[in-house]
Amino acid sequence: MTGPLLDVADLAVRFPAPGGAVRAVDGVSFAIARGEVLGLVGESGCGKSATALALLDLVPPPGARSAGRIAFAGQDVTAGGARALRALRGRRIAMVFQDPMTGLNPYLRVGAQLAETARLRGASRREARRSAAALLERVGIDDAVRRLDAWPHELSGGQRQRAMLAMALLGEPELLLADEPTTALDVTTQAQILLLLRELQRERGLAILFITHDLAVAAGLCDRVAVMYAGRIVEEAPAGALFARPGHPYTEALLGCLPRLDAPLGTRLATIEGLPPRLLAPAAECTFAPRCARALPACRAGEPALAAEDGRRRRCILPLAALGGGDG
Repeated sequence: MTGPLLDVADLAVRFPAPGGAVRAVDGVSFAIARGEVLGLVGESGCGKSATALALLDLVPPPGARSAGRIAFAGQDVTAGGARALRALRGRRIAMVFQDPMTGLNPYLRVGAQLAETARLRGASRREARRSAAALLERVGIDDAVRRLDAWPHELSGGQRQRAMLAMALLGEPELLLADEPTTALDVTTQAQILLLLRELQRERGLAILFITHDLAVAAGLCDRVAVMYAGRIVEEAPAGALFARPGHPYTEALLGCLPRLDAPLGTRLATIEGLPPRLLAPAAECTFAPRCARALPACRAGEPALAAEDGRRRRCILPLAALGGGDG
């Protein structure tokens, strides 16, 4: 099959609010190829999780996807309605959430929850249990058969996240939506989960939409990175090019906030001054302009389009050569 596995165009999510509606996701477009890892990064509240939830029509009420086209494997999912989405969720597209305790049912044993996914694919009870144990073992949970009879609260945080990965993979999906799956874990466990994700991605040819606020994680895991700000993608580029030479002042500012090993002892971390906009009205200027140290008067004249340039897309009127450092 030619073309991207996932193709999203002009996706929009709205949440009702006093005085209008919050434009949580505002005209987002991107594509993911088979076997590719696309990172979605940005500050909290910029629309990353809302984007992923909208792909499966899981935006919590009263919010809702209000516009956009979502095509999966060439099929327009948005035209097929709820039935088309049900045929994809948990089967061809799976999702792993940030906190595994909210994804695992505390009233069901781990094995019952994993086996349910296999049963939906037509497996017998015995086959489902065998598949669940095998996948628990593959994701690094020791004594997997015994763990099937454990309650979620009897597993550590890392084990619960591994169980969530196993549950997602039991459906043999082609696309995995990973919404900050390592944020709640300690550094050592986080590294183990990220290594496991990459191994599973290569073994199974998985495409992954990986959502994170950790730029270092995105740099190590992702093939391409899309940077979100105020509900919109402001830059998208191959990971190596983006981190070597950011093409948007927001990307540049995010990278500038990272701690440096060569900084003198006692150096304070850099911050991005100000706050993101409230998103109650269409942008009349570059949404980052009020916080941008490089803003020009022309930046206040309107929101720049997301334009292709030098192998990337970016939403900025400044010349690419004026931003970042290195040769990309």
